[in-house]
Amino acid sequence: QVQLVESGGGLVQVGGSLRLFCAASGLTFSSGAMDWFRQAPGKEREFVAAIGWSGGTYYADSVKGRFTVSRDNAKSTVYLQMNSLKPEDTAVYYCAASRKWPTPLLWGAMDYWGKGTLVTVSS
Repeated sequence: QVQLVESGGGLVQVGGSLRLFCAASGLTFSSGAMDWFRQAPGKEREFVAAIGWSGGTYYADSVKGRFTVSRDNAKSTVYLQMNSLKPEDTAVYYCAASRKWPTPLLWGAMDYWGKGTLVTVSS
């Protein structure tokens, strides 16, 4: 059974940093691509960042230069380092796995999904 479990969310002030974690089990992590998505209150879920099995990455324009996605295949974990946080980054953050690279960039087209971790940026 595939499980993706996010952690690391919390309350942070504007301009602060957080590091999110997504621990994967039940899949061949090293050959899967991983995405981060987020959903703000009252808004659609949106793509944030993706990382392929060889380390290739891409980002939504809204987070380029502030967020960094990385992975540790030995630990079956993907990370999202978030710096210079803004109030509009407040959302539930989800990780998802795909067998494809590039990934579909669409939540519903991913193969496996986590349940999310809440990030709140206070001003």
